[in-house]
Amino acid sequence: MNKMGIKSLVSITDYSKEKILQILDKAAEFEKNPNQKILDGKVIATLFYEPSTRTRLSFETAVNRLGGRIIGFADKSTTSGTKGETLKDTINMVSNYADLIVMRNPIEGAARYASEVASVPVVNAGDGANQHPTQTMLDLYSIKKTQGRLDNINICMVGDLKYGRTVHSLLMAMSHFSPTFTFIAPDELKMPDEYKMFCREHNIPFKEHSELNEANIADADILYMTRVQKERFTDLFEYEKVKNVYILKNSLLQNTKPNLRILHPLPRVNEIEQEVDENEKAYYFEQARNGVFARQAVICDLLGL
Repeated sequence: MNKMGIKSLVSITDYSKEKILQILDKAAEFEKNPNQKILDGKVIATLFYEPSTRTRLSFETAVNRLGGRIIGFADKSTTSGTKGETLKDTINMVSNYADLIVMRNPIEGAARYASEVASVPVVNAGDGANQHPTQTMLDLYSIKKTQGRLDNINICMVGDLKYGRTVHSLLMAMSHFSPTFTFIAPDELKMPDEYKMFCREHNIPFKEHSELNEANIADADILYMTRVQKERFTDLFEYEKVKNVYILKNSLLQNTKPNLRILHPLPRVNEIEQEVDENEKAYYFEQARNGVFARQAVICDLLGL
């Protein structure tokens, strides 16, 4: 909440356990009936300072299906930022035009700053390697839909656990639901210490491995794959070293639990073989579809509708 008492969604920690469950219930209602005129007369601004396909399109679909209008940009090179306009001035200006702002920015903390400046609610659509709370909501929705519950889920996170904002947000959100984690990452991309400390403080058991093999995923209910993000590396030699370190194939999935579902925030590069798409345990495209309903729920909640 900013000084004017306006609620925003910047970090998943802005939501209590009760609020998370309430939004997931709302998302389920939107899945049953996605086309409504709830946002008639509302204008939503999407400010994307960093490339995005799914997040931007699913926010725009969410708004369009609810009868709202979209303004904004998908590329910072087309904005007055190239003339030197500050983020503060852009947000102040856009607050005059829109009822809610959705923003993605490569700078960590940009969304929090925007929410303090804005006179309308701000939704963080990803700030650097920091947070991506609406992705977390659609991830939680996908887990609940495929497992029938959120409690006592065994989640195996694979790949870029250092820069992967989706895994950081998901880990914090799941802390309400007694999860168990397995972290699989190369040394260069291990889960940061602050998140491991968070697990210890919340009595969340976790194991760490550096290999993706049958034994390490045998107990998993959810296998959360991530892309090694080239754009977060300052040293491209480091990136080349780790980019193809884990590749999920059908042969690895043969002895996994029948209820296992594979999630991935997408885009995928090489980390999931195309053959896995046909596997009944693959859920990443449905997961992306769930993003529309989760984002409809978040937007309507922030606007008090």
